[in-house]
Amino acid sequence: MPPNKRKEILASHPTSTAKPQTDEELAAPNWPAFHPLIPESGLTLHEVLRGQIVTISNFWTSTLCKSYVSFLSSLPLTTTPGNPKKGDAVRVNDRFQIDDPAFSSRLWNSTALQHLILGINEDDGLDLTPDARRKLWGGEVVGLNPNIRIYRYSKGQFFDQHYDDSNNVTIPGSPPIPAKTTWTLLLYLTSPATGCIGGQTVFYPEPEPTKKSKKRDYQALEPIVIELEVGMALLHRHSTDCMLHEGREVLEGEKWVIRSDLCVRR
Repeated sequence: MPPNKRKEILASHPTSTAKPQTDEELAAPNWPAFHPLIPESGLTLHEVLRGQIVTISNFWTSTLCKSYVSFLSSLPLTTTPGNPKKGDAVRVNDRFQIDDPAFSSRLWNSTALQHLILGINEDDGLDLTPDARRKLWGGEVVGLNPNIRIYRYSKGQFFDQHYDDSNNVTIPGSPPIPAKTTWTLLLYLTSPATGCIGGQTVFYPEPEPTKKSKKRDYQALEPIVIELEVGMALLHRHSTDCMLHEGREVLEGEKWVIRSDLCVRR
């Protein structure tokens, strides 16, 4: 059976030698424009594991990713603790976190993401009915979590096996929309092509009961390894249906990730 649940804490409390700034103290970064982007017609959703893991290759171009890595390097990153609180997964990386509804809205509305998730275009790669699509995403999708996290994993850094929790959030608007997160969104900006070796995201399916034994024996399933690709978006289900997963140790170079979450109406 899988180990006891360990979770990622999304609250802003990284530790470092200097006291980190809170979201209220941080000014929203002047994020670079989303340019260039591959036309929406050239993008599709790929279901790696049915109902659990979905990827979008080339969601961002390599040129845009390179621009963002350069920009993100200038942000005030803080290092997470190597000795977490009881119940938390071991994570060693550098991160920047801020509530920025304007950026999350731009990532949702100004890229192909909204149309792909909602199935507005027929050739999205999933071929689902509206009801099946709603079931897949966990409800009526209303946007992305305004809480934006930037992760940098340098050589020797990693994120141990854990589960991602769901969070209640508010999507700004007139009126604001009460929402909850259902899927984690990771956007990879680096890969072996940029010198990042290691750092794969690995999922561990629940062991299945064996049919040959009368005892309650379980057969381990092969882990699902998601290799890093520049500009690839990875979506995976979280909360009670989250699969145990980890970010493997980076062996060379740097792994840069932009993190948000898919939100559905509460």
